[in-house]
Amino acid sequence: MSALAEAAVAAAPSREALAMIDRLIAMPTVSRDSNLGLIEFARDHLAALGAKPHLVYDRAQRKANLFCTLADDAAAAATRGIVLSGHTDTVPVDGQEWASDPFKASHRDGRIHGRGSADMKGFIAIALAWAPRFLAAQSRLPVHLALTYDEETTFIGVRGLVADLAERGIKPAGCIIGEPTDMQAIVAHKGKRDFCCRVRGREAHSSLTPTAVNAIEYAAQIVGFIRALAARMAREEPKDPRFEVPHSTLQTGVIRGGIAVNVVPRDCEFEFEMRNIPATPHEAMTQPILEYARSLLPEMRAVAPEADIHFEMGMDLPAFGIAPDAPVVKWAQQLARTEHLGTGAVSFATEASVFSSIGIPTVVLGPGSIAQAHKPDEYITYAQVAACEQFFARLCEAAPPA
Repeated sequence: MSALAEAAVAAAPSREALAMIDRLIAMPTVSRDSNLGLIEFARDHLAALGAKPHLVYDRAQRKANLFCTLADDAAAAATRGIVLSGHTDTVPVDGQEWASDPFKASHRDGRIHGRGSADMKGFIAIALAWAPRFLAAQSRLPVHLALTYDEETTFIGVRGLVADLAERGIKPAGCIIGEPTDMQAIVAHKGKRDFCCRVRGREAHSSLTPTAVNAIEYAAQIVGFIRALAARMAREEPKDPRFEVPHSTLQTGVIRGGIAVNVVPRDCEFEFEMRNIPATPHEAMTQPILEYARSLLPEMRAVAPEADIHFEMGMDLPAFGIAPDAPVVKWAQQLARTEHLGTGAVSFATEASVFSSIGIPTVVLGPGSIAQAHKPDEYITYAQVAACEQFFARLCEAAPPA
């Protein structure tokens, strides 16, 4: 593409991209609901171009991932090219005060407002709008589009997608997760693991407290241990200055227990999470908590043999890290013309670590700002849409990352 053409692309977003963003915002895909309307639209859009989208449904057949190789010979492209990946689900709008309908794109002051505009229907829409040009450029660089579900809640969608890729022997040269990073290359994010801890004691009238096992009090001891472990991590863990909070964290977010002040509670449960920097594995924080809980059981069971402490793991997403000078990182920076921004790290989780887990070199880079995500009047700017289109224009002329 000539310098003049690049300047034109950078100056303003295309009508096709804006129209596609409008269309996807108008398809509500809050995580608690189905995403099939959007997925089936994308499937039909790509199929009309001659591509062969592949869908993987969840067990209830209410949600699906989409993977599509934009090349005439998908088998030949299976170990080449680049994945452009985005999650289709959004967070809810419940209780938020919006100046306009969150599920109808509102264009004002050079911005497109709507739920998911930044996180991350903007990136998905631009990629779909550019699908014809990706197909035209397939001899240089095959592009694979990946659309997932439930990133905002469990990351279960992308796990199914990468398992399917591994089963089908598809291992592209690299992957770009189009989360809103203002087109800066993100090379690390923290991992996230959360648990529900259920403490079972023995109930009694409060006047007979010594005959009972107070589940709330034992749960409180574990919560206190978690808090102390968090403080120790903050003091002693080697810091990673790339992160705003440069150490791993733990916190208890929910607790439930008891039925009345004069009843020793039999049951208590609480939920806690940990977010680890890439250098610290989750197990370094998990194991001390489990061991401490086990140490409480003899005392509890001396009074109530049926007493127990049970941990149920919820989300378990590993931390992500790739070398800042890795080929896919340098390649993406050059195409985005954001080398001057350097590389960054973010505390929020992305699907990058899941793609990395099957050996696909991955970088997080996309249009829009995470500062706008999840908020009322979420938006992406026209300038960021245009910057992403310019990135895609260069991608169409590029060879795969070396």
